[in-house]
Amino acid sequence: LPPGSCRAFWGWLNAVFNKVDHERIRAVGPDRAASEWLLRCGALVRYQGSPKWQQDYNALPTGPLGRYKIEAINATDSCIMYRGFDYLDGLEHVTDIRLEKCMYIQDECLQRLSETNNLQKSLQQLRIISCGNVTDKGILALHKLRNLEYLYLSDLPGIREKETTFRVLQQALPKLELELDLE
Repeated sequence: LPPGSCRAFWGWLNAVFNKVDHERIRAVGPDRAASEWLLRCGALVRYQGSPKWQQDYNALPTGPLGRYKIEAINATDSCIMYRGFDYLDGLEHVTDIRLEKCMYIQDECLQRLSETNNLQKSLQQLRIISCGNVTDKGILALHKLRNLEYLYLSDLPGIREKETTFRVLQQALPKLELELDLE
Protein backbone atom coordinates (compact mmCIF):
# COMPACT_ATOMS: atom_id res chain seq x y z
CA LEU A 1 0.00 0.00 0.00
CA PRO A 2 1.32 3.46 -0.81
CA PRO A 3 1.98 5.65 2.25
CA GLY A 4 -1.10 7.52 3.39
CA SER A 5 -3.50 5.23 1.54
CA CYS A 6 -4.60 3.53 4.75
CA ARG A 7 -5.51 6.89 6.29
CA ALA A 8 -7.34 7.86 3.10
CA PHE A 9 -9.27 4.58 3.22
CA TRP A 10 -10.32 5.13 6.84
CA GLY A 11 -11.29 8.71 6.06
CA TRP A 12 -13.47 7.43 3.24
CA LEU A 13 -14.99 4.70 5.41
CA ASN A 14 -15.70 7.17 8.21
CA ALA A 15 -17.42 9.44 5.69
CA VAL A 16 -19.58 6.49 4.64
CA PHE A 17 -20.45 5.78 8.29
CA ASN A 18 -21.56 9.40 8.67
CA LYS A 19 -23.80 9.50 5.60
CA VAL A 20 -27.32 10.32 6.74
CA ASP A 21 -30.05 7.92 5.67
CA HIS A 22 -33.27 9.91 5.90
CA GLU A 23 -35.33 6.89 4.85
CA ARG A 24 -33.93 4.98 7.80
CA ILE A 25 -34.81 7.82 10.19
CA ARG A 26 -38.39 7.73 8.92
CA ALA A 27 -38.54 3.94 9.10
CA VAL A 28 -37.13 3.34 12.59
CA GLY A 29 -37.45 6.74 14.27
CA PRO A 30 -34.81 9.33 15.15
CA ASP A 31 -33.44 7.69 18.31
CA ARG A 32 -32.91 4.28 16.72
CA ALA A 33 -31.36 5.77 13.57
CA ALA A 34 -29.08 8.03 15.62
CA SER A 35 -28.09 5.07 17.83
CA GLU A 36 -27.07 3.11 14.73
CA TRP A 37 -25.05 6.08 13.43
CA LEU A 38 -23.30 6.70 16.75
CA LEU A 39 -22.43 3.05 17.39
CA ARG A 40 -21.21 2.57 13.81
CA CYS A 41 -18.86 5.47 14.44
CA GLY A 42 -17.59 4.01 17.71
CA ALA A 43 -19.58 6.20 20.12
CA LEU A 44 -21.72 4.99 23.03
CA VAL A 45 -25.31 5.89 23.86
CA ARG A 46 -27.33 5.64 27.05
CA TYR A 47 -31.11 5.49 27.01
CA GLN A 48 -33.56 7.17 29.33
CA GLY A 49 -34.15 5.06 32.42
CA SER A 50 -31.09 2.88 31.86
CA PRO A 51 -27.80 3.09 33.77
CA LYS A 52 -25.80 1.16 31.19
CA TRP A 53 -24.05 2.38 28.08
CA GLN A 54 -24.95 0.74 24.78
CA GLN A 55 -21.83 -0.02 22.76
CA ASP A 56 -22.54 -3.11 20.73
CA TYR A 57 -24.26 -2.32 17.44
CA ASN A 58 -25.59 -5.87 17.16
CA ALA A 59 -27.09 -5.72 20.65
CA LEU A 60 -29.13 -2.58 20.06
CA PRO A 61 -32.46 -3.04 21.81
CA THR A 62 -35.46 -3.67 19.62
CA GLY A 63 -39.02 -2.97 20.54
CA PRO A 64 -41.82 -0.60 19.72
CA LEU A 65 -40.84 2.44 17.67
CA GLY A 66 -39.75 5.28 19.90
CA ARG A 67 -39.40 3.20 23.03
CA TYR A 68 -35.69 3.88 23.54
CA LYS A 69 -34.83 7.56 23.88
CA ILE A 70 -31.18 8.60 23.80
CA GLU A 71 -30.35 10.55 26.93
CA ALA A 72 -26.54 10.63 26.77
CA ILE A 73 -23.89 10.35 24.08
CA ASN A 74 -20.25 9.49 24.74
CA ALA A 75 -18.35 10.05 21.51
CA THR A 76 -14.87 9.36 22.93
CA ASP A 77 -12.48 8.19 20.19
CA SER A 78 -15.34 8.04 17.70
CA CYS A 79 -15.33 9.07 14.05
CA ILE A 80 -18.51 11.16 14.16
CA MET A 81 -18.27 14.05 11.73
CA TYR A 82 -20.30 17.02 10.57
CA ARG A 83 -22.15 15.21 7.81
CA GLY A 84 -23.72 12.84 10.33
CA PHE A 85 -25.09 15.58 12.57
CA ASP A 86 -28.50 15.52 10.85
CA TYR A 87 -29.10 12.43 12.97
CA LEU A 88 -29.18 14.67 16.05
CA ASP A 89 -32.10 16.77 14.80
CA GLY A 90 -34.83 14.38 15.90
CA LEU A 91 -33.43 13.63 19.37
CA GLU A 92 -35.55 15.25 22.07
CA HIS A 93 -34.11 13.81 25.28
CA VAL A 94 -30.33 14.24 25.08
CA THR A 95 -29.11 15.92 28.26
CA ASP A 96 -25.43 14.97 28.16
CA ILE A 97 -22.81 14.83 25.39
CA ARG A 98 -19.12 14.01 25.68
CA LEU A 99 -16.82 14.77 22.75
CA GLU A 100 -13.37 13.44 23.57
CA LYS A 101 -10.51 12.74 21.17
CA CYS A 102 -12.82 13.22 18.17
CA MET A 103 -10.53 13.95 15.25
CA TYR A 104 -13.36 15.10 12.97
CA ILE A 105 -15.03 17.46 15.43
CA GLN A 106 -14.40 21.07 14.47
CA ASP A 107 -16.08 24.45 14.91
CA GLU A 108 -18.76 23.72 12.28
CA CYS A 109 -19.87 20.69 14.33
CA LEU A 110 -20.27 22.76 17.48
CA GLN A 111 -22.17 25.42 15.53
CA ARG A 112 -24.44 22.72 14.12
CA LEU A 113 -24.91 21.25 17.60
CA SER A 114 -25.92 24.61 19.05
CA GLU A 115 -28.33 25.32 16.20
CA THR A 116 -30.18 22.03 16.72
CA ASN A 117 -33.55 23.05 18.16
CA ASN A 118 -34.09 19.95 20.27
CA LEU A 119 -30.61 20.18 21.79
CA GLN A 120 -31.16 23.85 22.60
CA LYS A 121 -34.02 22.65 24.79
CA SER A 122 -32.63 19.43 26.27
CA LEU A 123 -28.83 19.61 26.49
CA GLN A 124 -27.58 20.33 30.03
CA GLN A 125 -24.04 18.98 30.10
CA LEU A 126 -21.32 19.11 27.48
CA ARG A 127 -17.72 18.00 27.72
CA ILE A 128 -15.21 18.79 24.97
CA ILE A 129 -11.82 17.20 25.56
CA SER A 130 -8.76 16.79 23.34
CA CYS A 131 -10.50 17.83 20.11
CA GLY A 132 -7.63 19.50 18.31
CA ASN A 133 -9.71 21.17 15.60
CA VAL A 134 -11.93 23.16 17.96
CA THR A 135 -11.19 26.88 18.24
CA ASP A 136 -12.70 29.88 20.05
CA LYS A 137 -15.22 30.21 17.24
CA GLY A 138 -16.69 26.77 18.00
CA ILE A 139 -16.85 27.42 21.74
CA LEU A 140 -18.54 30.80 21.20
CA ALA A 141 -21.15 29.12 19.00
CA LEU A 142 -22.34 27.16 22.05
CA HIS A 143 -24.12 30.26 23.37
CA LYS A 144 -27.31 29.07 21.65
CA LEU A 145 -27.54 26.06 23.97
CA ARG A 146 -29.70 28.04 26.35
CA ASN A 147 -30.29 25.24 28.87
CA LEU A 148 -26.65 24.23 29.15
CA GLU A 149 -25.78 24.04 32.85
CA TYR A 150 -22.30 22.56 32.74
CA LEU A 151 -19.49 22.87 30.20
CA TYR A 152 -16.14 21.17 30.68
CA LEU A 153 -13.29 22.11 28.35
CA SER A 154 -9.92 20.39 28.47
CA ASP A 155 -6.86 20.04 26.25
CA LEU A 156 -8.07 22.29 23.41
CA PRO A 157 -4.95 23.83 21.85
CA GLY A 158 -7.07 25.65 19.24
CA ILE A 159 -8.50 27.98 21.87
CA ARG A 160 -6.43 31.16 21.77
CA GLU A 161 -8.53 33.93 23.35
CA LYS A 162 -9.51 32.11 26.53
CA GLU A 163 -10.54 35.05 28.72
CA THR A 164 -12.59 36.81 26.03
CA THR A 165 -14.24 33.62 24.80
CA PHE A 166 -15.27 32.50 28.28
CA ARG A 167 -16.47 35.95 29.32
CA VAL A 168 -18.71 36.17 26.26
CA LEU A 169 -20.06 32.66 26.85
CA GLN A 170 -20.68 33.36 30.53
CA GLN A 171 -22.58 36.56 29.67
CA ALA A 172 -24.73 34.71 27.15
CA LEU A 173 -25.39 31.82 29.57
CA PRO A 174 -25.34 33.24 33.11
CA LYS A 175 -26.43 29.93 34.69
CA LEU A 176 -23.57 28.05 33.05
CA GLU A 177 -20.97 26.36 35.22
CA LEU A 178 -17.78 26.47 33.19
CA GLU A 179 -14.97 24.13 34.16
CA LEU A 180 -11.65 24.56 32.41
CA ASP A 181 -8.52 22.49 32.24
CA LEU A 182 -6.61 24.33 29.54
CA GLU A 183 -2.95 25.24 29.18
